[in-house]
Parts: sequence; structure tokens; C-alpha cells
Amino acid sequence: MTHTLWLCCLVFLLPTESCRILCQAANKSKEKVSARPHGVCDGVCVDNSYCTQPCPPDTQGTMGFSCRKKKWHKITDTCRTLNAFNIFEENSYTVESLGGGIRTHDYAAKTETITDMLLEKCPRDLSCVIRNIQQSPRIPGNIAVIVQLLHNISTALLTDVDEAKMQSYSTMANHILNSKSISNWTFIPDRNSSCVLLHSVNSFARKLFISKHPIDISDVFIHTMGTTVSGGNAGKNFTFSMRVNDTGNEVTGRVLIGRDELQKVPSPSPVISIAFPTLGAILEASLLENVAVNGLVLSVILPKELKRISLIFEKISKSEERRTQCVGWHSTESRWDQQACEMIQENPQQAVCKCRPSKVFTSFSILMSPHVLESPILTYITYVGLGISICSLILCLSIEALVWAQVTKTEISYLRHVCIANVAATLLMADVWFIVASFLSGPVTHHKGCVAATFFVHYFYLAVFFWMLAKALLILYGILVVFHTLPKSVLVASLFSVGYGCPLVIAVVTVAATEPSKGYLQPEVCWLNWDMTKALLAFVVPALAIVVVNLITVTLVIVKTQRAAIGSSMFQEVRAIVRISKNIAILTPLLGLTWGFGIAMVIDDSSLAFHIIFSLLNAFQGFFILVFGTILDPKIREALKERVTSAKWISRISENLSSEFSCHPTKGPS
Repeated sequence: MTHTLWLCCLVFLLPTESCRILCQAANKSKEKVSARPHGVCDGVCVDNSYCTQPCPPDTQGTMGFSCRKKKWHKITDTCRTLNAFNIFEENSYTVESLGGGIRTHDYAAKTETITDMLLEKCPRDLSCVIRNIQQSPRIPGNIAVIVQLLHNISTALLTDVDEAKMQSYSTMANHILNSKSISNWTFIPDRNSSCVLLHSVNSFARKLFISKHPIDISDVFIHTMGTTVSGGNAGKNFTFSMRVNDTGNEVTGRVLIGRDELQKVPSPSPVISIAFPTLGAILEASLLENVAVNGLVLSVILPKELKRISLIFEKISKSEERRTQCVGWHSTESRWDQQACEMIQENPQQAVCKCRPSKVFTSFSILMSPHVLESPILTYITYVGLGISICSLILCLSIEALVWAQVTKTEISYLRHVCIANVAATLLMADVWFIVASFLSGPVTHHKGCVAATFFVHYFYLAVFFWMLAKALLILYGILVVFHTLPKSVLVASLFSVGYGCPLVIAVVTVAATEPSKGYLQPEVCWLNWDMTKALLAFVVPALAIVVVNLITVTLVIVKTQRAAIGSSMFQEVRAIVRISKNIAILTPLLGLTWGFGIAMVIDDSSLAFHIIFSLLNAFQGFFILVFGTILDPKIREALKERVTSAKWISRISENLSSEFSCHPTKGPS
């Protein structure tokens, strides 16, 4: 405080220039005293709280932090060194106090000024900002500045884009497409910056004028090729070979335009293709998508007459366990769309896609599903298990039909066997339709047949779960409701409403809501879509909810059985433990608790062991129902024994009668 008072006194006593110098010194001293380490927020870190910090010296902007798990994590960063005063070559690079700094929310008004100045200072080739852009650090704020500049340039220049301008434009884009900048895209507040960049480059290239000579502009992280085509050409292709990271490994991509397609072009027209090796990772980082681009991103600008092209992508990650999808970038919705392309051929090294370019779809690539395992072991287990299950379910239904009259004499046994028979019947139909759907799946899918197969697979598997729920509710009804009972007809109607009505409503609503937009099916697989419409939730959510309810039911059965054994003799307690184990063994397949193992797959979907266990438990579910629901039932065994004994007795009587008849033939009239 005393120090400050002395400074104030000196300010009034010294001349004006001395006053200015001393005030600046005092301010610098104050800044040094109050300075805090950058990236550290004051106060206690409370989950979901937020704070901002100033950027390091010689940069403008702020950094935003969010508290997660008692630690501060940076979520936004607008730190920049580029502005309207230092982006041009004649100015020094470092930020000087030329009229004060540019605040973040004022920058949108300044970017147009930068573009106007750029077009005024170097209208011929746009090169007067390249040196300072290339020397600038690739921090989030600078990336945002350059993205906005490229966007404004592509908007301002309507025509007259020649090779020189395209070269400068590519050089500027190349700087922020560098593989070292990928992580910094995550902190740009505008999550659509990477989408804006892709749209801007494509829009600028669309205005590129191509004379008789082809154009080939190659930078490390963006490569542009262009030529003219007409109906007389024998076909065109562009081949790119580019590095995707700091290693020397390169991946290739090819754009193929067939001769038949070129016949549709009436006069010489420009064809331009642009390859981006890192843009896929940048889109993933900035949009926080749970997909991985596994090849180059290839943009194509074609005459409107060309409707189909072939694209060959070399895979970045050559894994046989990951499923690949051909996709196009939906420019208006800023997402990868599977409807733009179809897979023609695939091997561990590359994928061949046939795509349909349009105003909406200009850029294409291949995606690698992050945790999809495709193993021959899983396929073998699935189909062998389904075969055994189908045979087991047919045998189960045959036994139920054979002994139905003997085992359904009481109301509770009748309802129990109604549930078992319908679980077996719906699971049998679901397994059959699953096999039908597998034959319809493939790179070239039969769409209408695939929709029908997926609907029936969805419906019958849901019916399996809802009949398991009906059985669980019947058990709870027997445990909890003691004095009040419902008529048998009401109970049967309720069971059928739950078992068949609920899954029908869910299946119909799902197909009606998603199929009009072509979002019902997965690409190349006859099953519910996940990436586009999340239609798969219409199966997963009801199934897991029913598994939880059924698990509670089994727990109540165990508690009741154990409570009955408390205070009994050792022998009775052992018998109770055996009875509990038997109940668990019987109820687990009948109530679908094996599907609960799918939760473990959600937690660790990359584990082959979890997939194998899950496939074993559920592919053989029909066999388990036959064993634990039918064969181990003592009443069914007794009824079968009676039927067999009765059949033997009838057979023996028939044999005796026939032998007696043969020994004493009837004499005819004389």
C-alpha cells in the first residue's frame, strides 16, 4: 500500500512522459505479483464447475476449464497469435500493441477486414499471408482464425480461381491440417470448424478453372488434382499416395470414373479430386464422434451428369477383426452417412466403394467400427448353436404336445406350460428368421427382403423376452398374491397381450419411424441400425429391462426358498441349497438371464472371450430350454413314462390279439 502511495505522489510531481513510464512500470509490477500459473484455476475443484484463465504471454484469448473427478480439464481454448495486424508479410510476426488486442467475440467482424486486405494486397495469388501463417504456432485460436479466413476467401471469390490461387489456398489449409495439430482441434469452441474447413476447400475447388493442362497441386496434408473430361475419354482415375502421420508409411486412394459414366458428359468438363490424409482424424476429434476414419478422405467435384464413381481406399489400420463401412460426408448435417456408398469388395488391405456424388455428398471415406469383432470362431459357434437350438426347440414343442393333457391339469401348471411352449415357439421362429436374414445380408443387400427379415427377427426375439417376462410375472404373482386370485381366462389373456402385443407395437413403431429415411437397417447386415438412427435401442432397452426384472424374480425365489430352510436341520438345509441351485439352473435359460452377459460386452466390447461366452450361452438357449424346462421336469418325465408304458401296453395287446386271431381263424360259410 505504501509503495502504491509513493508512486501516486511521483505521478503528480514528475513530467508527463516520466509519469507514463512509471505507470507502465507499476502495472507490470502488479501483473507479476498477481500472475497465476496458466492452466490452473483458483478455488476448490467441484465436479461440473467451470472457470476461465487468460492465455500465456504474447497470445490473446482465454482458456476454459471444467472440473471432472476433482481435476481441472481444459475444454476450450481461443489462444491465438494471428490477427489483422500481423498476418501480412510486411508486419513483424510477434503481437505488438497496435491499437490494442482483438477480443474473441469481436473477431468475426475483423475477419472480413483481413479478407478484404488480402484481396487488395495480393489479388493475383493470395500469397502475401502465407509466410506468417506458416510461421504461426498451430494453437486452437490460430486454427480458428485460418479456418475463418479460408471460409471468407471461398465466399468472396466467386470466379477466376486459377492454379496460383489454389496453390496458396492449399498451403494455408495444409498448415492447419498437419498431423501435429489434430489434438488442438478438440479445444476450438466452434465444434463445426473442421466441417467448415472441408466445405470451404470443396467450395473453393469447385470454382477452379482448368485449361487444357491438368492441375496437380501436392502438399503434405492436402493434394489436389484436376483435369477435363468428355464423352470420348476411355475413363479417368486419380491416384493419391499420402502420409497420415509422422512416420514414412503412406496410404493410397484412387478415384475411378468408368467409361460408361463419361459417355454421359456432353462436352469437356472439369473433374477435380482432393485427398486429405488427416482430415478424418480431425473431424473425429472436433466432433467427438465414436467412429474412426480408416483411409484418406477423398473429395470429388464432378459434372452434374456423373452419378456414380468407384473409390478404392487403402486401409490405415489393416485389421481383420474390424468391420469397414463406405460412407459419404453429409455436408448439411455434418456427419458420415452410410447411404451415400455401398461396399463392392473388401480385404484386409483395402476397400472398394461405389458412391453417388451430389451437392450434399462431395467427400467420401471408409470408417472402421471401433469394437466390432468378426471371428470365424464366433460364426462357427453361432451357426452350430442355432442348429442344435432349432432341433432342441422342435423336440421341446413335440414333448409338450405329447404330454400336454397330463401336465396341465391344475391352473398354475397350465399357465406355466403355456409360457414355456410360447417361449420355445417364439425362439424357434426367431432363430429361423435369423438364418434367413444372414443369407440376405452382404455387400449387395436385398433391401425389401432384408427389411422384412429384420422386422421378423426383431419381433420374434422381442416376443421371446416378453414371454420370459410373462413367466417371471406369473412367478411373482404366485409368490406375492396369496389370497386374491384372478380368473384363468383373464390370466391367459394378460399373458398373450404381454407376450405378443407389446413386441408387435415396438417392432411396428420402429420400422415405421426409421425406414422412410432409410435408417432401419445396418449397411450390409439385415439388422437394426445403430450409427444413423439408433434403432437398435428398440431391442436393447426392452431386452435388458426384462433381464433386470427377471433377475429380481430369481432373487425373490432364492430368498423365499432360503427363508423356508432357516432353523431346519442340516439335512434340510442341504436339500434347500440343492433346491435353490436347481431353481437357478431352471430359471436362468427360461427367463433369459444369459442375455444379461451382454452388459459385460458393453463394458469391454473388444474382448473375444466375452463374445465367445455370450455366443455359447445364447446360441444354445434352445438346448438349455429343452434340458432345464422340459427334460428335468419330473412331471413331464412321469407323463412321458406313462405314455411310453401305455404305448407298450397297447402294442402288446395288439400283438396278442393278432396272434390269437392268426391261431383261431374264423371259418367261412360252407
